[in-house]
Amino acid sequence: MTRTLANAPIMVLNGPNLNLLGQRQPEIYGSETLADVEALCAATAERHGGTVDCRQSNHEGQLVDWIHEAREAHCGIVINPGAYSHTSVALLDALNACDGLPVLEIHISNIHRRESFRHHSYVSLRADGVIAGCGVQGYAFAVERVAALLAAA
Repeated sequence: MTRTLANAPIMVLNGPNLNLLGQRQPEIYGSETLADVEALCAATAERHGGTVDCRQSNHEGQLVDWIHEAREAHCGIVINPGAYSHTSVALLDALNACDGLPVLEIHISNIHRRESFRHHSYVSLRADGVIAGCGVQGYAFAVERVAALLAAA
């Protein structure tokens, strides 16, 4: 069976420290919470007849396990890998194993206007699109793009 937005959720993954949204550095990340992000993603997917499966972990291996799960049971992945963007070949390898699955990378802040070590993302090497600097609204853009990629397939 082909997985579509109508029959499989989009996995929305959030990496380290994103559980602190709304509390941690609001001047960079804003005042919205992770619950707000999850509600935004759910509402956006619903407009396209779909659902989301939102998860957050501060542990790289847990994120890898969830990406493996997405290969079997989800129609796409939206991922904010947080600091693992810049360090994790493991996340890249897991995402590379998701043949045919749309992957959108999201960053709340504009990583290219921050410290130079944040300018490179391993995840970007696999992502079908990268959204950075749009605040939490970027999550809605990412869900929209997954829906568009699935519709075009």
